[in-house]
Amino acid sequence: MADFGAPPVIPTELQQYNSYVEDPKWQRKFSIIWAAGVGIAVLASIPHLVRAYKNRRLYRGLVTGVTENSRGYVPANHAADIKPARTGRRVSGLVETLWSSTLWTLPGVELDVGQMAVIAAYLALLIACITMQVPLVDNPNRAGFLALAQFPVVFLFGTKNSVLSLLLGPGNGYEKLNYIHRWAGRGMFIGATVHGALWINNHLVFDLPILGQQKETSGVAAFGVLCVLILTSIRPIRRFFYESFFVIHVLGFVAFFVTICYHTEYASPWIFPPLAFYGFDMLLRMFRYRIKDATLVPVDSNMTLIHVHDCDDGWVAGQHVRLRVFFSGRILESHPLTIVNAPASSSCIAGNSITLAARAIGDWTRALNGYAQAEQERLRAEKDDRPGVPVQVMIDGPYGGSSVDLGEYESALLVAGGSGATFTLGLLDDIVARCVKLGRPHGEKTRRIEFAWCVRSYGAIHWLAPMLMDIANTVAGTSLDLHITVYVTCLCNPEDVPPIPNMDVIAPTRPSVTGLLRDLITPPPPQLLSALESKKIEAETQSIETDENMPELTASSRLQWVGLGGGVAVCAAGPESLTREAHNAVARVSLTRGVELGGVALHTELFAI
Repeated sequence: MADFGAPPVIPTELQQYNSYVEDPKWQRKFSIIWAAGVGIAVLASIPHLVRAYKNRRLYRGLVTGVTENSRGYVPANHAADIKPARTGRRVSGLVETLWSSTLWTLPGVELDVGQMAVIAAYLALLIACITMQVPLVDNPNRAGFLALAQFPVVFLFGTKNSVLSLLLGPGNGYEKLNYIHRWAGRGMFIGATVHGALWINNHLVFDLPILGQQKETSGVAAFGVLCVLILTSIRPIRRFFYESFFVIHVLGFVAFFVTICYHTEYASPWIFPPLAFYGFDMLLRMFRYRIKDATLVPVDSNMTLIHVHDCDDGWVAGQHVRLRVFFSGRILESHPLTIVNAPASSSCIAGNSITLAARAIGDWTRALNGYAQAEQERLRAEKDDRPGVPVQVMIDGPYGGSSVDLGEYESALLVAGGSGATFTLGLLDDIVARCVKLGRPHGEKTRRIEFAWCVRSYGAIHWLAPMLMDIANTVAGTSLDLHITVYVTCLCNPEDVPPIPNMDVIAPTRPSVTGLLRDLITPPPPQLLSALESKKIEAETQSIETDENMPELTASSRLQWVGLGGGVAVCAAGPESLTREAHNAVARVSLTRGVELGGVALHTELFAI
């Protein structure tokens, strides 16, 4: 055969772009980069994981869920009380102070500066991968390929039992990662919109039919389903029509999977990671589902306490469960409720049960409260002396929790608004029991705690008054200094205040988290400090002789000053305005002051959807 030499080489600028070869490469580049970012976050969390493991807070109830063990409740033993030694937190204090600069939050924005930086980097990566080295207008497939690449991110950050939550450690549950799930979904929408819009434009330019062939029709159908998912996921819909949002979300993604696989064969490989993440989530849920006997106690028309019996282990303070109450045919509704008490073996509250609190502010919680009140009246009419209303419930969990272990800090500020006290009270119950009852088994350093709670009326104090009473009585006369301040915003029934030791009630006003934190970290004036050191303050009277020249005795000044360097933990739970103020209050602490204090750590729980 004659040798005609080397085949001709087509110049690069004249070569036709093959999207089915080049675009998958950019899918892989995108996936490698975001996975590397996740890997860095996991590596940075290793010290947190190690500390949680040492303190037995890691993966508690992960597989078994809420359980009943043989230890049960142990009464307080003040003989076990140990005064902690002073310790410094130089390195961790510096790290926490530097991190606090990312906590600034703007009104009306759900994200802090650090989270916004994560989202900005994610969207910049997505847009770069869509637009770099591609004739996008003539061949818009790249945007479609990158839309498919969002599937693993959407499900990794969206499932209740996420693998990533386990790798990041306590306090990084689905509710903390969900913002990336939402923005990854929006990233998918961006890619699909660019792909679809340019594709339609090309069909119009070349006078081609938009519908007709399976590929085109299924693509339009898939984009329509995605639009419905995005529009029904905006915050007002999630907040006011959650049940509808949930049903549309689940059914919509099933429909989207089907239509996108009909649209392109390149979608199939990207379906398997989401199925794996979702399957892992459902597997853990199956292990942790429990059906239990419970008692509903309607404290008033605004609050229902739910005591789930024979549950005394399998969670840590601050975690929540998803609860179904079998009443009035509403067995399919599942709602997240925070566990008010710590496990029985490390709790100041007697009993071997889980206590949940459902404030009557939504359709389900109002129906639950109405049912409990009606049934209680019926039982009273039948002369049934049993307290509360017996029901059966299904619990799934626990989930979430606090990223901050109060035992690692000498000072703690717990701030709550309304039903947010269910979170902070659980943390308070846990740390008081660990320090007083159990003798600081893991070297807990906590020496003083300011507990602040804002409610609308004096009567609301009774929601959790028995638990606060038990905790205050446990801590009295020990090495742990506790002060409770309740802020009441409405001057109604002022005589309806329970006699809780070392508690002040201030009305009508709202707490300033910035002021509370500043008060907690500022040493008392010399006059006040000498007076506090020279006179024992009786818990019942909570008073001290002062003269006109002495500075005002603020709530936190009633706590013994412990010096600098031991660290400060701030935990806030409640409406967005409160958690935002907590973020900004901690971010406002200067670098120098933060290092002197030994670091200021923050964990917030937003009580909204």
